[in-house]
Amino acid sequence: MRAELKLKIKRFPSSPGVYIFENKKGNILYIGRAAVLKKRVLSYFQKNLDPRLQEMVDKAYKIRYKRADSVLEAIILEANLIKKHWPKYNIRERDNRSFIYIVIDTKDEYPQPVIVRGREFKKFPSRVQIFGPYKSLSTVQSALRIIRRIFPYSTCKPASDRPCFYYAVGMCPGVCIGKISPEEYRKNITHIISMLRGQKKQLVKELAKENPLQARALQHIFDASLLTRSSLSSSSFPLVIPRTPSLSSRTSRGKTEREVRDNRKKFCRRIEGYDISHLTGKETGGSMVVFMGNKPDKSQYRLFTIKHAQPHNDLAALEEVIIRRLRHTEWRFPDLIVIDGGRPQITHINKILQDKSINIPLVGISKYGGDKLVFASNIKKSLKELIRSMKPTLLQVRNEAHRFAITFSRKKRKL
Repeated sequence: MRAELKLKIKRFPSSPGVYIFENKKGNILYIGRAAVLKKRVLSYFQKNLDPRLQEMVDKAYKIRYKRADSVLEAIILEANLIKKHWPKYNIRERDNRSFIYIVIDTKDEYPQPVIVRGREFKKFPSRVQIFGPYKSLSTVQSALRIIRRIFPYSTCKPASDRPCFYYAVGMCPGVCIGKISPEEYRKNITHIISMLRGQKKQLVKELAKENPLQARALQHIFDASLLTRSSLSSSSFPLVIPRTPSLSSRTSRGKTEREVRDNRKKFCRRIEGYDISHLTGKETGGSMVVFMGNKPDKSQYRLFTIKHAQPHNDLAALEEVIIRRLRHTEWRFPDLIVIDGGRPQITHINKILQDKSINIPLVGISKYGGDKLVFASNIKKSLKELIRSMKPTLLQVRNEAHRFAITFSRKKRKL
């Protein structure tokens, strides 16, 4: 039976979606989601599985799947199917109180999605809309950030006479400065509710006339952060995954190199590199270069004249450049930011991104440290390894950012 199942799984698509394990009676045993369906489901048929997981696989008679257009949609579909069926192996050793949910109180003047555990429901009135269960807090946080870029919502104090950060980066519709009425604001919340219910196709049709830009954004969701996270750990089960050998390993070397290349392609479709340049502390400027598919895209390069940071304060200048760049929501957010600098630069910018709940990985390249890669303290080991494997490309990004910054200085010198 295992051989037959494995043969069928090899025909599964290499695309995002949800997979469903069923027993001989057609009862659903487990529902999971994956960034790459075939690869994920095949991993259940390796040796040395966790005993609980092995028990579930042994009971499986049929495994089917549902495609999704993106990992975000797979996460939403998975949650809705778990809520509908409550499969035995999804809830085993985890009660409803520990799952993650999104709660929206539509009776608020300016409703917003709130992430809670099941045990926190008692804090909310019975009228709230509840979405989930979801398995991972970090995944839900990233999913809401993607949704918020399409349908902005407010987490700030209404009419505070000062624009919040999220307004500056296009993720708040202006509740903070009274720019939007409660009626108009609720339209975005209604769209978010439709999205969380898995009604994307219907929503796209509705938006085609009402807001074509939102409709297009919804049709072309780019969720690299979710794709990477889902590829690394998409199950609530503690799968025993064999340690990946280094690129120099002779065992299965070809397969390992192929997997690394695939992960690079999935993760870093857009890399942005930054450097600061000045003439003896004056006329400070910042450069932004963009690599798409590991190649420079000079049409997207940008130069920033520093307007607020004090002379000789490179950290403040770098902060200004990053914040001004994030305000350009018409530019796609990067999958990775490369900074020409070391620990001080990475620590400073990482704190800014964390304070604003923006989840973009950072890496610094310290020329004074022999081109050593410098990571933020909160970056996962698996992501570090992936980024390290890209070092030749990252050096090109750093060098190009430095070259472009020098170009800025030379132009200023001639003026």
